[in-house]
Amino acid sequence: MENTSVFGKPADKMILIVDDDDSVRELIEFIVKKEGFRVEKAADGEEALTKARAGNPDLILLDLMLPKFGGFEILRELQSDETGGIPIVIITGRYTDRSTSDMIKQEPNVRDFIEKPVKPQILTSLIHKLLKTQPALRKL
Repeated sequence: MENTSVFGKPADKMILIVDDDDSVRELIEFIVKKEGFRVEKAADGEEALTKARAGNPDLILLDLMLPKFGGFEILRELQSDETGGIPIVIITGRYTDRSTSDMIKQEPNVRDFIEKPVKPQILTSLIHKLLKTQPALRKL
């Protein structure tokens, strides 16, 4: 039997979801909350930086194409202050060739890269792995 004491509780972790598309942001919020995580949301780069600095999230799910600071600028800003240790998962709907995605993954705070449409099982599995949390037991 697996020792679950090494895993944290999702309710103890806060995830910042950054996407300018309301429907995508709400879908990701639904997926993440269903797993038991706390959520903050931001619709643009400026709001994302403010909330990341004020709320100190455990993980940031970041779209690259945003108004008021793009995702690349946010990545750089988040490396330059106390937020530098926050892991980031890039979620983008924009086609990105392999060399660009590999370059983005080289950023010190980027842990992974997911293309839209987001597949819930892939996203939740990645979040639990990064945050070392135990997935919720599903009732059949």
